[in-house]
Amino acid sequence: MDNFFPEGTRVWLRENGQHFPSTVNSCAEGVVVFQTDYGQVFTYKQSTITHQKVTAMHPTNEEGVEDMATLTELHGGSIMHNLHQRYKRDQIYTYIGSIIASVNPYKPIAGLYERATMERYSKSHLGELPPHVFAVANECYRCLWKRHDNQCVLISGESGAGKTESTKLILKFLSVISQQSLELSLKEKTSCVEQAILESSPIMEAFGNAKTVYNNNSSRFGKFVQLNICQKGNIQGGRIVDCILFRLVFCFLSTVFDSASRNCSCHKDG
Repeated sequence: MDNFFPEGTRVWLRENGQHFPSTVNSCAEGVVVFQTDYGQVFTYKQSTITHQKVTAMHPTNEEGVEDMATLTELHGGSIMHNLHQRYKRDQIYTYIGSIIASVNPYKPIAGLYERATMERYSKSHLGELPPHVFAVANECYRCLWKRHDNQCVLISGESGAGKTESTKLILKFLSVISQQSLELSLKEKTSCVEQAILESSPIMEAFGNAKTVYNNNSSRFGKFVQLNICQKGNIQGGRIVDCILFRLVFCFLSTVFDSASRNCSCHKDG
């Protein structure tokens, strides 16, 4: 193992049950010194190092991947490292198959949510463009017509993660996409409904929010947003229900069961 860890080698160091992205600082006189990307330094006798303790890092994991389902080394350390590498390049969205993980940048990112960006994602399928919350919203809208069934988007995360902002972005995208299916004369009639839905969120947030360590305006309740879309593809109405978690789950299941019952009725009629 004399040349197993040359200086500068990128490795995964397992310490205290966690995997740390690390670099071999030196390997001389039977002693290997590792420095993690988080500033920690660990020194081991070379004779005590095993493959369970240290493994070489695959180049793709070092650069970061758009879909973490393609990671070569799959563990907590590689997931966090991949998100961190992309976060440093202002790539705050990352796929996990059909699921998207987002990291709050706590700053504006130029061009990320512009109208041109919406139009690009509205014309592409999931996975054809870099990960984005618009891609998930567009896939949901497409499946609505592909499967002729209700669609649900579940947004989850800790306080300050950006759940409320993600909800607003999805609503904004669906509002723009739904209006593309309308004639110019009808847009004015429906824009009032869509604008009311978008503007109602800040009003609802004024009740029941509280200050936390990570967020000055943290929701103390769940939020269930329902949109009613007609056969032409435009939003005709909707409702926003703020409630505790148990009732939020009830609203979600009610939507699913209502869809299932309607499908059963259709089969009986056929």
